[in-house]
Amino acid sequence: MSTQAEKTREAPEGGRPAARARSLTKTYGSGEAAVVALDSVDVDIAAGRFTAVMGPSGSGKSTLMHCLAGLDSVTDGRVWVGDTEVTGLDDRRLTRLRRDEIGFVFQSFNLLPTLTALENITLPMDIAGRRPEPGWLDTVIDALRLHDRLEHRPTQLSGGQQQRVAIARALASRPRLIFADEPTGNLDSRSGLHLLEFLRRAVDELGQTVVMVTHDPVAAAHSDLVLFLADGRIVDEMSEPTAGAVLERMKRFDTVRQP
Repeated sequence: MSTQAEKTREAPEGGRPAARARSLTKTYGSGEAAVVALDSVDVDIAAGRFTAVMGPSGSGKSTLMHCLAGLDSVTDGRVWVGDTEVTGLDDRRLTRLRRDEIGFVFQSFNLLPTLTALENITLPMDIAGRRPEPGWLDTVIDALRLHDRLEHRPTQLSGGQQQRVAIARALASRPRLIFADEPTGNLDSRSGLHLLEFLRRAVDELGQTVVMVTHDPVAAAHSDLVLFLADGRIVDEMSEPTAGAVLERMKRFDTVRQP
């Protein structure tokens, strides 16, 4: 199933998707033990929009994100970020693309224990030899309430604070695409809501593109479009979602999976 986001919304950059995939297939193992995680998926991620990806466990939602972001190889099909075909890049160019064009937020924080919070936040830009934009960096730090934790090392931070540092790191360089895998999973409800509101602002006010994998209908309700996966395929989508509508749609998966 191919999504219709590009038809229903006028995206920036002349309507060009921020990322897209055609006939994307990912298989783990071989022979009788082979597991098809993604089954010939066609998808366009509209630039300057907030897309949520949902589905039951094992539906392929995280695999889809990893393949779109160039974190995992594909078995068949093609993937582009902007005009660059990810599936045609060697390791060096793929590493540069991920560093310069994409921000990542995962449940595991991946902070370096010897660096302060601020040093962890600016690390990708330091590696790339770029200076952060002071105004934007301050905006990110303010939104995530980290000003009084910038000189602390990860071991001096709570789990929620470490997650906020990881999120700030993903946003600090103003990447073309932000991929977030359950970004509120280790945050309390108030901090999680604050983060989702900031991601919404980053899209609305700053034209960034966010792709978020989540199981939470409340989180998905902050997006412009929800893609629903089942058995490695996109089976439905919902524009302008509400938490209630998303929850009702997710209940259908439970009904179908009943013996």
